[in-house]
Amino acid sequence: MTTDLDVVSALAREAARIGGPDEVLTTEEVQAFIVESLAGADLDGRSVCLVLPDATRSCPLPMLLSCVHGALVGRVTSLTALIALGTHAAMTEQELAHWLGYEEQGLEATYPGLTVLQHEWWKPETFAALGTSSAERVSELTEGRLAVPAAVDLNRAVIENDVAIVIGPVLPHEVVGMSGGNKYFFPGVAGQDIIDLTHWVGALITSAQIIGTRGITPVRALINEASALIPSQKLALCIVPQAGSYELHAVTFGTTETAWAAAAEVTAETHVRYLDAPVKRVVSIIPEKYPEIWTAAKGCYKAQPAVADGGEVIIYAPHVTEVSETHHEIYDIGYHCIDYFTKQPERFAHVPKGVVAHSTHVRGAGTYDTATGVETNRIRVTLATGISREVCEQVNLGYLDPASIDIDAWKADPEITVVENAGEILFRLR
Repeated sequence: MTTDLDVVSALAREAARIGGPDEVLTTEEVQAFIVESLAGADLDGRSVCLVLPDATRSCPLPMLLSCVHGALVGRVTSLTALIALGTHAAMTEQELAHWLGYEEQGLEATYPGLTVLQHEWWKPETFAALGTSSAERVSELTEGRLAVPAAVDLNRAVIENDVAIVIGPVLPHEVVGMSGGNKYFFPGVAGQDIIDLTHWVGALITSAQIIGTRGITPVRALINEASALIPSQKLALCIVPQAGSYELHAVTFGTTETAWAAAAEVTAETHVRYLDAPVKRVVSIIPEKYPEIWTAAKGCYKAQPAVADGGEVIIYAPHVTEVSETHHEIYDIGYHCIDYFTKQPERFAHVPKGVVAHSTHVRGAGTYDTATGVETNRIRVTLATGISREVCEQVNLGYLDPASIDIDAWKADPEITVVENAGEILFRLR
């Protein structure tokens, strides 16, 4: 996998930025930066769609949205907030109100004139067709890993507005390298074809290799190519949150490419921890913002690169009772290494590639022998959750009763690494 860090560095210099790796910004500093940035943008008399994260992301959204709304209301002809669910479960009205900060006074009183939509990825009428990525172009961008065409479909709310402004964090990500920027369009509010394509390419590269990469990875290249088909002007207000809190290290503003690049430079320093030696056992304590293994697995992805061969990652999340609420195919195929799927393509041809990709990201590196049917995985992955032993075995993961874990005792054990608020900090070996 090749990336071009010089390109990212050049893009980063074009964005406005406040803060840095060693800073924690005040609310007043953040608000002043947002007001100044939006004041200088050509938004008067235009319709604007704000593309926002769902509650599985760390983001002080009420503060940011309140400031953006205040800076735009009266200037723009309409203002829409679109929650980029990707293929996550929809948020309830109560969850939305809390996440966006209007639960006390109601939406209209808090954000006059703002329309709030969720990305209804399960409804075909949600989408508009932007074009197709040809097999030849996909092959070129993925460095020959894949040569299939993909329809580029996007939520209508984005293209029906003059301007789309992405607001959200940039963090190490198992599919694209660093999240944020154009990723809020693809897969955030995208159709199934392009979601499957990007996730499968990430799986072929492998999560361990791509996660936390600051450059233009092949997946980022695919996403940027698809985003170039969007007719709306694309801007971004990117943030780098302090791990485990809603405090911010940095905020950037520019295009979806430049603001992302500037934030990614900071994230590479704030959200990657380098270890001198591999660890034998990691216990990732999963925060409640990850309600199912589909998202709680971030605590696994980000620990795996630092775990020794034969070691173990334990996902400790007593609150989690589902593997996935929306992707039931994972219960059928289970969790396996990439070799398991690439050597049996016909067997899994009916399964969405995004689901297969998720399976491989969680299971990590391994091999599959087609002659014997034996899969050998580099590490063990164990669930200490509200999911039963039977289901854990069904999906090919280990089981541990969460009530049997004494976290304080495990923290004192030199053979065990306990990660609090797991899911954002990436661990790597030097």
